[in-house]
Amino acid sequence: MSDRLKKLTSKNPDDFETVAQNLINTPDVELFKELVESDDFLFDFVKQNVANRLEKNCNEGNYLNLIEFLKYYSPSYEDFIISVLTKYADEDLTDKMLDLFENGTADEKTYCAKFFSYIKDPLAIEFLNKYAFDENPALSSNCSSSLAAMGDRESYEKALRMLDEDDDFARLSAVKFLVSYGDKAAVNMIIEAMKKSAFAENIAGELPYLCNIFDLYDKNKTDCLFVINLIINGLGEILGLSQVFDFKLYEFLETLIRQPKTSQTAAVLLNAQDKFETLTENDEYLFDETKDTKQEIKDIKELLKTVNLGELYPLADEEIRPDSLFIYTALEFTENEDRVRALLSAENPTIVLRALEVLKQMEALTSEDKSEALEKIEDLNIKSIIMAI
Repeated sequence: MSDRLKKLTSKNPDDFETVAQNLINTPDVELFKELVESDDFLFDFVKQNVANRLEKNCNEGNYLNLIEFLKYYSPSYEDFIISVLTKYADEDLTDKMLDLFENGTADEKTYCAKFFSYIKDPLAIEFLNKYAFDENPALSSNCSSSLAAMGDRESYEKALRMLDEDDDFARLSAVKFLVSYGDKAAVNMIIEAMKKSAFAENIAGELPYLCNIFDLYDKNKTDCLFVINLIINGLGEILGLSQVFDFKLYEFLETLIRQPKTSQTAAVLLNAQDKFETLTENDEYLFDETKDTKQEIKDIKELLKTVNLGELYPLADEEIRPDSLFIYTALEFTENEDRVRALLSAENPTIVLRALEVLKQMEALTSEDKSEALEKIEDLNIKSIIMAI
């Protein structure tokens, strides 16, 4: 870290005021680049302090200097940059931003997409739709939210159609667009797409940013519990642990614990108890997390200790049926050999295979079980796996 950046991020006004002023007035592009490259190493409150200091030094005489900073995108400084540019925006600046949106770098386009959520120039709609599903997540997200602000539905309708595609990557891209677009009317369609996606945990992790999880629970308990169960599955692997705050997971689990238990809530609570035991027993999960995140994970673990697990196991067994959204979770915790063996007649070959694996773990698998499964299943790959069990 350079001396200038140390001063810019320090608590001492004698250090940061001159550096912040020079960064804007020069403009000091190299220092801003270093600042952006330090995103992962600075605390959020430090980055917010820096943003406030830089914004304080912007005025009508120097605001155009910010254009030089657009080469280096950071969500930490995006709001201050765009708020200043839009405050003084005129026709010349709008034309410049349109040009950058068409011909600039990905970072410049990302700032431009945000700019047009405030300056609703219809000429930007072409570019917003062009990059609405870009591989750069910040660019696509900004395009989506700006299209929503401008009331344009072209990409929104396209995203709804993409939910029905067989390509899971396209489906996930559509979900991310719809979440950034912010229209809650898409929630049910996203959930239905999630149920048939190989990226179900990824999609589940997006949904709480579109709809309040408690509102979803009030409207459809089964779908909401399925979303939460997938989120629990993804924590520490696909989803960041700090997201437990965004998901309001402690509050939601606390609500489930207080309510009368059902087979679905039993499956979710068993899954949660197992997951948070794993997260706190293995240092690799919590090593790089903040103090607040570590404490929240530990608090959730302690909360789940208040649950009577003995009450949950027989309830969760009721979800061991082919039509249950919680069947695979219930199979993780069952000791009910009869219920598992009954799955060998299921139409879904994946369920049959998992039932055989569970019987094997129980040391209850028989040659008759394997024969029954092999007679029913046609998929050669699954047959090979069964024969190897």
